[in-house]
Amino acid sequence: MEFKDFIFEVDPLYHDFVVKLHEYLLQNNNKLKMTSAKNGYVVSYQHGKKKRVLMNFVFRKGGLVARIYADHIGQYIDLLESVPDSMRKTVEKAPKCKRFEEPAGCNSKCGGYVFTLGDTQHQKCRYSCFLFVVNDESIPFIRTMIKKELECREA
Repeated sequence: MEFKDFIFEVDPLYHDFVVKLHEYLLQNNNKLKMTSAKNGYVVSYQHGKKKRVLMNFVFRKGGLVARIYADHIGQYIDLLESVPDSMRKTVEKAPKCKRFEEPAGCNSKCGGYVFTLGDTQHQKCRYSCFLFVVNDESIPFIRTMIKKELECREA
């Protein structure tokens, strides 16, 4: 399983974005890990010595999706305030992290996110909160969010 196999499955409209982001991540202390899943490839980028996942590309019914693990979202919440409505709705619709109600109710590695968006405080699941469909509208925000998260992780 190689990256070229994955990129072959990506909509040609988004090849350039995916390839450039892939190269950027590899150049910035991330390691590529690829697996296969029900709907296609799962392409993960593990950051640093701890190998904590920064993001994945996964396929869903709606197309290619970027899942960002924004551990430091509080440090760049202004970016989240500026995303298009479709991305904001994705965040708002994400389920509440079960660990906030029942510590054993979810994956022990999750921990969830707590942040304020607008006037609302959110406690969201790490695995579904920042799960954005890759399209022309979302690409600039996905790119920026990943760069900001990397900056925070490197600090």
